[in-house]
Amino acid sequence: MELIGMLDSPFVRRVAITMQVLGINYRHRPLSIFDSFEEFRSVHPLVKVPTLVCDDGEMLVDSTLIIDYLESLVEPEKSLMPKNPSARRTALQQIGEALVAMEKVVQLIYEEKQRPADVQHKPWINRLEQQVISAAGLMEASVEATIENGNQWLSGTDPMQADITTAVAWNFIQRVTSSTVASADHPYLIEYSERAEALPAFLACPP
Repeated sequence: MELIGMLDSPFVRRVAITMQVLGINYRHRPLSIFDSFEEFRSVHPLVKVPTLVCDDGEMLVDSTLIIDYLESLVEPEKSLMPKNPSARRTALQQIGEALVAMEKVVQLIYEEKQRPADVQHKPWINRLEQQVISAAGLMEASVEATIENGNQWLSGTDPMQADITTAVAWNFIQRVTSSTVASADHPYLIEYSERAEALPAFLACPP
C-alpha cells in the first residue's frame, strides 16, 4: 500500500501513525497538494490528502474512511476503537472534536495564507479561531478528566485512535496557530502531547 500526502497534514499524519500502530506495511509518497498538484492529479483526480493506494490499485480518500478500512485488515483484538458501545461513543466524540480542530485550522491556513489580504473576511477568520479555541478547550477537558481518573490515555491503558487523533490535532494547532490557542491554557494537553510524541509510532511520522 502507498500513503500519499505530506506529514505536515494532520489528516495524513493520523493515518500514518495508525498504520504504524496497527503494524501495516506501507510506502509513504510525500506529494503536496500545492507544490505537486499536477503529479498528484495524475495519481488521483481529486487531489485529496490523504490518499491511500491499495495493493490492487484501488484508491481511498478521507482519513476517517481510510482508517476504517485499515481496521478491517487486522484482527479484532488489534482494533484502536473500544468495543464497549458507551466507551466507543465517547471515543467517537473525542475524535470528532479533534477532527473539527484540524479542519478549522486548515480553513484558517487557506483564508490567511492562500487568499489575498484585501479579500480576507475578518468575521469569518474570527469565527474559525473561536471554533479552534472551543475544540482545544474540549480536548483539554477530556485529557484532564482522563488523567484525574488515574489513566494515561483517553480510552484506557494503551493509546488508541482517540489518542492518536487528539495528540496529532494538538501538535498541529500549536505548530500553525499558537498565537490563537495559548499553550499555557492547556497544561494537560501539553503533558499528554509530549508523552504521545515520544511513542515510536509518532516518532516514525514526524510532522
